[in-house]
Amino acid sequence: MKKIRVGIVGAGFAGRFHTECLRRVYGVDVVVAGVTARRAESREAFGRAHGVPVFESAESMLDHIDVLDVCSPPYAHADAILAAAHAGKGVICEKPLTGYFGPPGDDSFHGNRADKEPMMDAVADVMRRIADAVRQNGVFFGYAENFIYAPSVQKEREIVEKTKAQILRMSGEESHNGSASPVYGIWKFAGGGSLIGKGVHPLGAILYLKRIEGLATLGRPIRPATVSARTHEITRLPGYRDAGFIRTDYRDIEDYGMIHVVFEDGTVGDVVTSELVLGGIYDYVEVFANNHRTRCLISPTELAHTYNPRGAQFKDIYLIEKTSTQEGWSTAAPDENFTMGYQAEIQDFMACAAAGTSPQSGLDLALDTTATTYAAYVSAQRKGAETDVPRL
Repeated sequence: MKKIRVGIVGAGFAGRFHTECLRRVYGVDVVVAGVTARRAESREAFGRAHGVPVFESAESMLDHIDVLDVCSPPYAHADAILAAAHAGKGVICEKPLTGYFGPPGDDSFHGNRADKEPMMDAVADVMRRIADAVRQNGVFFGYAENFIYAPSVQKEREIVEKTKAQILRMSGEESHNGSASPVYGIWKFAGGGSLIGKGVHPLGAILYLKRIEGLATLGRPIRPATVSARTHEITRLPGYRDAGFIRTDYRDIEDYGMIHVVFEDGTVGDVVTSELVLGGIYDYVEVFANNHRTRCLISPTELAHTYNPRGAQFKDIYLIEKTSTQEGWSTAAPDENFTMGYQAEIQDFMACAAAGTSPQSGLDLALDTTATTYAAYVSAQRKGAETDVPRL
């Protein structure tokens, strides 16, 4: 059995569940061989909690690993990916692949006021550097988009492949009441707001399913051609009434966005995303094809409902992500690593890294998703004008 040594970059939420999933992989001998994070106290605490060696930087970890698993905030993704690829190490990168984070050292930068066309050009240049490094060094690359690996989306993949379906339109959403990350809401760390922070999830799944359709029927992916988009800052409106349930402390990002994608074949997809939804995460992808219709539920998946008459009783019990109360009826996730696709994602990555094959979610999908998102920012700046998606 082949051994794969994995190093984790980032000691937050993603680093934790990636570590859990890596230790459940079967058929490959996976070792979590190290962790690093920007803050020393975070990486030391993570190392103690998970029994993982601690390193000061991603670069110092490279000699001890085979795959670098990038779970850090988006602004740190590109440097870690490039360092790993140039060292001949495989890469797993959490979404989004990368973004635009303003001029280095410019604390006055406000992304919502900046021109989006130079942003898109700059992101395209970074993505070309990433693509060249990965391809020229022949290293494994997994794009950690869990929507692709959610059981419902994988079932739809099977339906599309086996029935040779033509997808006519799709819709999808990811929304909730605001990220818990302290740097979310600041463009220079996150690369944007709802579109890049949440919308890339359903967008990635929609782009993936059209790729699958194209490969099954044409022998090549069907890719996005143009986008029309709008973004808004609803919680910053003068008339917004803050009841205390929705996060509002965003510095320079949108808290609502919508993207209309037109594919090469003229079919369409629509994404809505926001920070304005109470009651937990609202995730789905729906497919309208010429021979079937599928509604893919991501979260909640309705596997279990529980009733709690007193919130304090459940204070040490995790039910589902982003709910603000555990009183009354709640939808419970028995194992979110499974229902959200995290476990299948890591299993695919490790199996492919060991075998030298391509995963379901790889570099090409990461590039198309990121390019489409930044084209959407340009379109939104143009008040929804149709905008070409850059080809890399």
